[in-house]
Amino acid sequence: MQSELEDRFQEFVRARWSRLVRTAYLLTGDVHHAEDLTQTALAKAYRSWRRISRSDNPEAYVRRMLVSCNSDRFRKRRVTEALTAAPPERMGHDDTAGRLEERGSLMEGLARLPTKQRAVVVLRYWEDLSEAEVAEVLGCSTGTVKSQASKGLAKLRTYPGLAPSRTVSGRGGGR
Repeated sequence: MQSELEDRFQEFVRARWSRLVRTAYLLTGDVHHAEDLTQTALAKAYRSWRRISRSDNPEAYVRRMLVSCNSDRFRKRRVTEALTAAPPERMGHDDTAGRLEERGSLMEGLARLPTKQRAVVVLRYWEDLSEAEVAEVLGCSTGTVKSQASKGLAKLRTYPGLAPSRTVSGRGGGR
């Protein structure tokens, strides 16, 4: 039974590693911090894998662990971050200089958001989770998700490197 449980955990990690690291990167702004954060969350998940694997959505549970572990870094060390324009994996072969500049500006804008707003914007618009799913991951109400997303997007729109048409725009009604 333990071997089967470990096999399922390893399969989960292989299938979700790059997506979890990408989410962690958007939260931390650093590839190495993102990998460390992902490993920390997965180590915690491994200890509780029997319970987590029985949940409706183990990935959402581990994603919440990522957000919590990232928040813990701020509480424990009072870390200030500067997100960088270099993503952990190449987004596509047709990136032009303008798209790279836009991405860099967006990453700088994300770095200026408070931790909770950044988490909401990342989960809602990069990970394409519904408001209810983000609320579940963050352990808050959908109203909080809506208000934090609105505030975060408003701040991004005021960032000088981002024209209003280039920022992530809100969607009505969720999925």
